[in-house]
Amino acid sequence: MGKDVKKIVLAYSGGLDTSIILKWLQETYKADVVAYIADVGQGEETEPARIKAEATGACEVYVSDLRREFVRDYVFPAMRANAIYEGTYLLGTSVARPIIAKEHIRILRKTGADAVSHGATGKGNDQVRFELGFLAHEPNVQIIAPWRDPKWTLNTREKMMDFAEKHGIEVPAAKREKSPYSMDRNMLHISFEGGLLEDPWNEPHEDMFVLTTDPLKAPDKATYVEIDFEEGTPVAVDGKRLEPEDLLAELNRLGGENGVGRVDIVENRFVGMKSRGIYETPGGTILYTAHRGVESLTMDREVMLQRDQLSPKIAQLIYNGFWFAPEFEAMMAFVDKSQENVTGTARVRLYKGNCDLVGRKAEKTLYDEQITTFEEDEGAYDQTEATGFINLNALRLRVRNRAGLFKE
Repeated sequence: MGKDVKKIVLAYSGGLDTSIILKWLQETYKADVVAYIADVGQGEETEPARIKAEATGACEVYVSDLRREFVRDYVFPAMRANAIYEGTYLLGTSVARPIIAKEHIRILRKTGADAVSHGATGKGNDQVRFELGFLAHEPNVQIIAPWRDPKWTLNTREKMMDFAEKHGIEVPAAKREKSPYSMDRNMLHISFEGGLLEDPWNEPHEDMFVLTTDPLKAPDKATYVEIDFEEGTPVAVDGKRLEPEDLLAELNRLGGENGVGRVDIVENRFVGMKSRGIYETPGGTILYTAHRGVESLTMDREVMLQRDQLSPKIAQLIYNGFWFAPEFEAMMAFVDKSQENVTGTARVRLYKGNCDLVGRKAEKTLYDEQITTFEEDEGAYDQTEATGFINLNALRLRVRNRAGLFKE
């Protein structure tokens, strides 16, 4: 696989898989292993992971606090683009992978390591997302993907448990049983896959959810929230300016309390298979709704149409791992231009799993009440002019009819 590998930077979570991979890399490649932990808001997991990495034999451990950069430079731009994969998924896992990969390469350079490694399997999207990110930043980087490595033999849960026991790797009691779900968490969302969810007919158990209250048990009184935007970027909640990560955390809290942001989908993975996933994205759901509300006042119709045509493609590029591709960069330049006047405030109502836009205002609004009103418009709009407008737009339809091409 190229030059000899003496030091490897492993993306480390502290879970069973990456703990085993850390020790496996040491044994298989006779190399030092640097554990790299990316803090993108996964809760209280980073410090225990650091301690466990040291105990498992990592020569160095780096914990990178990426929360602000993640929300500011990845979550908010995706929201500004209205990037929603297959009409439903707000890209919670996908949008975190580029910054994790970017920082991974920074740690590689800082430590003088020879290779990078990750614990993504050969069936999922993350292997693609991580490795495209690596190669975009370091074109000749050596990548060790254990699940695709011919030397990897720990391809069953029993073999992994035996390996852990042999090497004294701590396995929480809950993990000794068959884990019901595969989970991924960051500041934007938490995802669940596997276990009973592999049958798309099965309803998820209520005790699975982490970020959101059961909508049926959420408060009987609605919660109203106001979000201020500047050039498409959220900057304040209920009039209080907040740093990006704090703003998203506050909306996660409010949305979670009201059961907002649950999604159950069967999606198309980039590698070709379909996969069923459950996602909790309370704050993100609020942001998308509120942002769209301010856009409705401030974006020109044709600009919005063009952006909305780009949105599914942008979402696909993020999902498939092409955040650092030139076409993504070009599309996002258009998105940035489209957002220059998206400044204003949206008011949303949160109630038992619903997030409804109930008010919006903006200084640079394109909504002209004098023109729109059903009352006297004082000459702001001459309704008689609509006759010619309709006739001109109907011309091609009339010609088609006369040519005998229209079938009733």
